[in-house]
Order: sequence, then C-alpha cells, then structure tokens
Amino acid sequence: MSIFVDIEKNLDGFRLNMQLEADNIPIALLGASGSGKSMTLRCIAGVEKPDRGKIVIDGQCVFDSEKKINLPPQERGTGLLFQNYALFPTMTVRQNIMCGARRSRKYTCVDALIQQFGLEKLDKRLPSELSGGQQQRVALARILASQPRILMLDEPFSALDAFLRWQVEQQMSEVIESFPGTTILVSHNREEAYRLCQKIAVVQDGKTHGLREKRELFCHPKTQAEAHLVGMENVLDAQQQSDGTIYIPAWNVSFTPQNTVPNVRAVSVSAHAFTLEEPPSDYLTVNGCITRIMHGPTDAIVLITPQQGSGVLHWRTCNTSLQRDQSIRLYLPLDQIHLLTE
Repeated sequence: MSIFVDIEKNLDGFRLNMQLEADNIPIALLGASGSGKSMTLRCIAGVEKPDRGKIVIDGQCVFDSEKKINLPPQERGTGLLFQNYALFPTMTVRQNIMCGARRSRKYTCVDALIQQFGLEKLDKRLPSELSGGQQQRVALARILASQPRILMLDEPFSALDAFLRWQVEQQMSEVIESFPGTTILVSHNREEAYRLCQKIAVVQDGKTHGLREKRELFCHPKTQAEAHLVGMENVLDAQQQSDGTIYIPAWNVSFTPQNTVPNVRAVSVSAHAFTLEEPPSDYLTVNGCITRIMHGPTDAIVLITPQQGSGVLHWRTCNTSLQRDQSIRLYLPLDQIHLLTE
C-alpha cells in the first residue's frame, strides 16, 4: 500500500512542511525531538488536521484541504502506535486486542495475534499489570488486528530500557518485514532507523529533503542536519574560495575537493576517518595538540586542538599510547570529507 503526503501546519515555533511518498517499504523519519515527526504521523492518522495539503493512502484521498476532504481516523485504514501505547486501562489484554478487531471485523485473528506476540498467559491481565514491553506488544497486536493499510510507529522503544529495547526491536523487525504495506517509523535513534528501515528522511524544523537510501544517507550526507543525525562527529563551517579550494577555519586548513560542488557552506568528517599513517595520495594533514581523551569500552574519542585553528577535531581510535598535551599529526583522505550545501 502506498502513501503520499504533502501537508503544511503551523506549530509552536515553526511551520510543518512535509512532503513524503513511499510504496510498500519501511521508511523512517529521523530527527530531534520537536522537529515535527510525531505531528506528521498524527496528521496522517487523522488525529490532527493539517492547515493545507493532501494525504493519499493506497490511492484513496483521506485529506484534501482544497476539496474539503477530511476522513475520520477510523476510515483511513491507518495503525498508529503511540509512544504511551494508549491501551484502555479497564480492559484486559484480550479485550484491548478485540477493540482493534472490531474495526476489521476479523475476530478470528485475535487468538492468532495473542499467540504471535506471546500473550497467552497474559490475556486476562489489565495494562497496569503488564511491563512496558508487554504493553507495547498488546498495543501492536491491537493495531494489527485492525488490518491497517499503513503501519506507523512513534518512537516505539523510547520508554524501554536498553536490554528490553533490543529484545523488542528484534520482534518489531519481524513484524515490519511481514507487514504487507508501508511502515513509517519515527525515531531520533539513527541505529534503530538504519536497522529497521530501507529509506530514511531527516526532519529538521518541520522540513525534510525527501527520502534517501539509508546507506547513501549515512555514507554521503548532503546537509548539516543530515550529518549531525547520522553521527558525523566533525561538522564544521567552511568557506569556498574563488579558485575552488575549501577553507575550514576551525582547523585552519585548505584543500582542493575531488568533486566540484557549488555553494559549499560546511563539511563533515567521521571521527573514524583520520589515520596516523600517511595515505598514498589525496589527503589533508592536520597538526595539533591532544587536549582530552575520552575512553570507552572498545576505543577512545580524542579531542585535538589544531594549530592556529579556532575549533576542535574529534578522532576515534583504538590507540592506547596517546597522552594529553601530546603533539600529533593526523592524515585525512579527501574522499572522507563530505561537502555540505546547507
């Protein structure tokens, strides 16, 4: 089942301006809290009304501001998993799932869903008697009982601890893989979005530059928002000179890019990209002093102040012989520098 979204809505502090189109694949909206991701899902589901625009689900127009079309939530064929799960507190597990089945009139699916989600011994309990992970499984079963055309997941792991989150994510992955329609995942966690979805759209201040293949997005971010959200530790302002070279004031270095990109405003570099060994060709040299070493379980993040630079360089390494205040020279292959236009 396909989905087409082109909507606008005034929000507190910014304007939601969302364009989105997908067809039978899992996609993610990745962005910081308050960027408009959850509001987009609520508008698709019919819980909120956009100020302007159009929403089409599987060829059916469910919202059109010009034609005055605004179908109620129960007629849209969407399934939205809220962050707080929104279970009916006075109903048992079975009764909650039955509520979803009433929409589809497929009551025979209830037992199958209870078994699928391992709820056989919990079906007579109330939501208050369940753990967070169990509540989520009930909420997801209730949604699937309604046989939605579009499955929408709003930060589904945010209320779970790290160990339980991993367990639930594995089950969620199976649900997404078997779901016949489009799944939209809202998340601020890039690893979850990458593992669960095929395409990702970065959302910032209510806007997105469209869906991108996840590997292409992570390997080649195009904007500062994309670079930050995919985990680039070094995102720096840059100046494009008249001769085509790029100057990075924070590191006080210049280089000639391998590809011509107009209107470069910033660059991004992964902390893994630097090396102590000189590459065979096409590299940038940064001299500096180690100001801090932050050790992790498998590696360390080293903060370096470049010579005559005004900023900090972040380098991730497994080298255990480094010392604070040590002078250092790092090499950076030019193909590891991403040119950003916004």
